[in-house]
Amino acid sequence: MSICPVTLVTLDFSSLMLPRLLVLDIDGTLVGRKLQISPRVLHSVQQAQNLGVQVAVATGRMYRAALPYHRQVGSMLPLICYQGALIKDPSDGKVQLHCPVPIERTLEVIDFMEEQQLIVHLYINDTLYVRSMTEASERYGLRTGVEPQVVGDLRRILTAEPTKILGLTPDNLTTDRMLLKLRQRYLPEVLYLTKSDPTFVEVTNPAASKGNAVKFLAEEMLMISAAEVMAVGDQQNDAEMIAYAGIGVAMGNAPVALQTQATWVAPSVEEDGVAAAIEQFILSV
Repeated sequence: MSICPVTLVTLDFSSLMLPRLLVLDIDGTLVGRKLQISPRVLHSVQQAQNLGVQVAVATGRMYRAALPYHRQVGSMLPLICYQGALIKDPSDGKVQLHCPVPIERTLEVIDFMEEQQLIVHLYINDTLYVRSMTEASERYGLRTGVEPQVVGDLRRILTAEPTKILGLTPDNLTTDRMLLKLRQRYLPEVLYLTKSDPTFVEVTNPAASKGNAVKFLAEEMLMISAAEVMAVGDQQNDAEMIAYAGIGVAMGNAPVALQTQATWVAPSVEEDGVAAAIEQFILSV
């Protein structure tokens, strides 16, 4: 059950600063089932930019799978991808930040996921590697526009530290159960564990989260404060950036736990929630 955004509009937001940086998640936020940004959302983003608000994309997707959306919204900032494990500037290809998973930990996680019969996706140098082509991996490839590379035993290609490890599960309950088991093994300072989709178990370097990445972009690169940041997301992996931002917006399709953490709850992605949030906090000021 979602929290009604109409009710939340009546709250007093007068103390909030006008955002100078707008950070947007992709899946479930910018795009819904059709994987397209709606004309209304795109227009609202462009209006915000016309007012001087800078726009950034922060996603769990690979860099090359996120790049088309980054370009479509006209972002002039580095792209935050892989849950914040990689920040790369498309204008010149410069990597601003990269926090990969140590190989020793990667081997442990692969062992665990394979023992639990999860489908493992391994991301090295912006290439997706899989043991074999399953239906789930094929669907993932179609959804992201990235063709998985079949290599057999993933351990054999660990010539570099991976940016991210992903375990695909059959359902939301299994995902939560796998995350619980991993959290019993690894403290937050050892591995960052989250969920970006009901069937995705995400594993990155402990320093990598959207919250840390947005903070780096805002404070180290743009020299602005958290109070001047507005972040919009829909899943557990968006929790840190929503908590960091002066204005943290959860989509109407987000889990209740994320909605209760947010400054405001927007309509769902299919109802152009991003546009409603921009209209509420930027265009109406």
